[in-house]
Amino acid sequence: MITSQDLLAARMVWGAQKVAISRAYEARGLEAARAAALRHLEANYGYDLGPVMFKPTMASGAQSFRPTKAGALAYFCGHSAEYPLDTGFAIRGWRAVDSVTSAEFIAGDIAMWMGWIILTDRSGAVTKVDKSFGYQKDARDVLRIVLHHSSLPYQP
Repeated sequence: MITSQDLLAARMVWGAQKVAISRAYEARGLEAARAAALRHLEANYGYDLGPVMFKPTMASGAQSFRPTKAGALAYFCGHSAEYPLDTGFAIRGWRAVDSVTSAEFIAGDIAMWMGWIILTDRSGAVTKVDKSFGYQKDARDVLRIVLHHSSLPYQP
């Protein structure tokens, strides 16, 4: 059974890997960032379980939803002919990632989490996004993201 501690640990790893992708980009360039992002996707997302329901924060129109690893990689690193509007969310100089839980739902090997993800960049600027993650344990008992929905908070 998945626990709240499992969900927290998964978010902490997810955030640390966003920082690692940014640092790889800064230190060694785009190909290093892509390699780090690909490792992140393979280690944390459930593409081996089926399509991942991935809706990035700053995606729209026909490219709002990214059920493939290639679509997620393009969002994280940009520079993709297939996704020309992507600027590379994970290569924005992130230095810290935190989360605030609104609610969790756990049922056996399936769990959902909703709350805020707070990212801090190298200049200290903070970006706060509304986030929902759906998780499933795979055959090796590894927690995998099968739903990733992100949006900017509504500004009335």
